[in-house]
Amino acid sequence: MKAGNLFRLEKKDLIKLPACSRLFMLPDRKAAGYDTDSGAFVSSPALAVGAFLAPGHTATHSAAYVERADPKTLPLFSYAAAAFYKGSFCAAAVKIDKDIRHDSRFIDISAVRKSAGRIKKIFAANRLIPHLERCALVYGCPNAQNFFLGRFECPLPASPSCNASCAGCISFQKGSSCDAAQPRITFTPKPQEIAEVALFHLSRVKDAVLSFGQGCEGEPLLRAGLIEKSVRLIRRYSSRGVINMNTNGSKPMELRRILDAGLDSVRVSMNSCREEFYNPYYRPGGYTFGDVLRSIGAAKKAGVYVSINYLTMPGFTDSKREFAAFRKFLRKYGVDMVQWRNLNYDPMRYFQKIGARIGPGDMVGVREEVRLLGKEFPGLKMGYFNPALSGAGKQK
Repeated sequence: MKAGNLFRLEKKDLIKLPACSRLFMLPDRKAAGYDTDSGAFVSSPALAVGAFLAPGHTATHSAAYVERADPKTLPLFSYAAAAFYKGSFCAAAVKIDKDIRHDSRFIDISAVRKSAGRIKKIFAANRLIPHLERCALVYGCPNAQNFFLGRFECPLPASPSCNASCAGCISFQKGSSCDAAQPRITFTPKPQEIAEVALFHLSRVKDAVLSFGQGCEGEPLLRAGLIEKSVRLIRRYSSRGVINMNTNGSKPMELRRILDAGLDSVRVSMNSCREEFYNPYYRPGGYTFGDVLRSIGAAKKAGVYVSINYLTMPGFTDSKREFAAFRKFLRKYGVDMVQWRNLNYDPMRYFQKIGARIGPGDMVGVREEVRLLGKEFPGLKMGYFNPALSGAGKQK
């Protein structure tokens, strides 16, 4: 299914269900399929099943279903079409990144737990350490787990508040039938606490990434002064690694301050490059979509590595009009990377939320969109994760 339209999947649309993916039954939703005898789509009394894909994979179709009367909103996951084909579970998806940093097969939770206990003793007064321990062991955050394992990307949450009210916010849901997946940080750390965590990670990891703007916090640009001081403090003692910020790009002037302090890369999140569809999902407070574009422009002007966290929903992201608008956007701003992240939201509610009606013939296809963009923009990196030292940092 895409945008409420049902499709017959072909073999080329499927990949074997990636390791560490999950299969979910979808309550209040009857499975839909194609009846070869009647030549029509029909529904079944059985519950529909969707696949929550392992990181590094982007859905090309959502699970097919027919909603029962007054269905509850689905939890904040993405729901790729799932199938059983020639003895294997499959999903409608494309592998977009080979990086293993979030692959749970290579994350030893007992080692995470042991390391967390040891690091808490070393930095007994640092409030970020127990916060990251909770993220790692209670909420299963791979970045937090990797911090304790001394590898890859280190999260640096800093902001308890946000200036957007995203429909699919995983850390805060007010009066919604959809629960938050992970509560926000409840305190504002000091620059010394942030720098202590960052420098410890840099001392242990060769191609380290330090990232402000995590799922367990609000918008980091609301703590621009704090982050500016933290970046300067980190760079006073170490020039290693990449300091990155994941942001909604709402405050271009504040971002410039942090860029001047030594920020190396910026990832700006958007579900659409068109304001009329961005606003209903992000529900910005005190900023405009124009501010987001100005932040992207400021980051490019500063010569840092710029990624778009492109929240992907089959049927919308690959619609012909969004595709055309995105190509225009890429030509104008010249971003370095597109991260094809699955948008964790109820598929049918999403199209209702943003007010988009898209017919079955109005889609390019996610897989084809990625291919065409790669052909038109050969220097554009397609992926899923923030790049490390070899792929980011200030451009010469």
